[in-house]
Amino acid sequence: MTKRILTRRRFIASVSAGSVAAIAGSVPVLGKTGNDAGRLAILGGIPAIPPKKWPDWPYVDQKMIDAMIRTTKSGIWSRIQSETGSVPTFEKEFAALMGAKRCVTTGSGTQALSCCVEAMGIGAGDEVITSPYTDMGTISSILTSRALPVMADLDPASFQIDPADVERKITPATKAIMPVDMGGQPCNMARINAIAKKHKLRVIEDSCQGHLGEYQGKKLGTVGELGCFSFQTSKTIACGEGGAVIGNDEALMDRVFSVMMNGSHRIIGTKYRMTEFEAALLLSQLEGAKERFAIRNRNAAYLTSKLRKFPGLVPQKLYPGTTSGSYYLYMMAYKKEYFNNADRSKFLKALAAEGIELSPYIAKGLHREPWTEFILKQPVYTKMFPPERLKRFRDQLHLPVCDRVCDEMAMIWASGPLLGTLADMDDIVNAIMKVYENRDKLNSI
Repeated sequence: MTKRILTRRRFIASVSAGSVAAIAGSVPVLGKTGNDAGRLAILGGIPAIPPKKWPDWPYVDQKMIDAMIRTTKSGIWSRIQSETGSVPTFEKEFAALMGAKRCVTTGSGTQALSCCVEAMGIGAGDEVITSPYTDMGTISSILTSRALPVMADLDPASFQIDPADVERKITPATKAIMPVDMGGQPCNMARINAIAKKHKLRVIEDSCQGHLGEYQGKKLGTVGELGCFSFQTSKTIACGEGGAVIGNDEALMDRVFSVMMNGSHRIIGTKYRMTEFEAALLLSQLEGAKERFAIRNRNAAYLTSKLRKFPGLVPQKLYPGTTSGSYYLYMMAYKKEYFNNADRSKFLKALAAEGIELSPYIAKGLHREPWTEFILKQPVYTKMFPPERLKRFRDQLHLPVCDRVCDEMAMIWASGPLLGTLADMDDIVNAIMKVYENRDKLNSI
């Protein structure tokens, strides 16, 4: 598409005539006209969208409150007090929901990942390849076992780890790949699993953002050898903190359980137990979580259909076989060349003034954080890795695609805004298009 002037009416007409035909509704043209309506609100115009209240998050209902009261009155607050309490019950129900044989809960998603690394016997002198575009918890789970987190660059369209760069980063010390289902969408797991099989590597799927998403007929977290989830407050199934590991290998899941439970007096482990309160909150929201999952997928599909022909904001690419996503985030790349080369921050300020707030996500990839230099000076790393390997680790911290993704990202929090109505989604697009129409004014903000 050329950079010719694209009005909201022309844009809406073009998408309605083609890609939106199968989606209910259409984006309305703004009802207000005149100079104030057309002028950017940040420059004194009328906001495109009236003040809006999005659905609250974290989600709370009476069923959840009742579960907390029952748990408090029961006096059973720890999983070790009852083999039929909320924690073991949730483990069984979550495993069944995800299509896995076993589930082991933990105190956080980071702890879940850490359990997997330790249960697989990965430690000092070993390497694990993962994404730089993720929460620090992903890296922490590898560092805790004193392995070396090696970061591969991203696919610029999917914002996910690039399998080609994963394969380039494999060394004789590589023991596992830890792909991250960023935004709640699956990585290119077909390629990653093929690479793992070829090089005899383990696969730990970081699905901490991927609750209920599906890829090639499988729930996220069951596509790799082990899958990990977070239930932190912002997640689409939440209890404040909390995590879980799911898997089908009984012997390996026994080791995961032992790591979580102080090593069960037989291996090295720690105490990563989930509380009964957390499990009770999770149990009481599972049914509603499936309904909210469907709403987020509906709204995400609707937004994508509206933006498909718009070059200024490009929705996250989904890999073939992605039948649904958790949509922890609705992620888009901001292309400033279509907005008069205005910096992303100016676009976001202008959009917020119109009544719709998008956000950046990760300010800089983990390859640019201080931990990289810190570990290079630690005795355990200087003893276990030769100087040339540590130098190569430092040299490989040049990950230009990740840097670009960090600079371009504009996203919608799914927990709240993406639970709105189709009319709310129309409002998002209308506000975006108003800013686009006034792109020549953005650099004056």
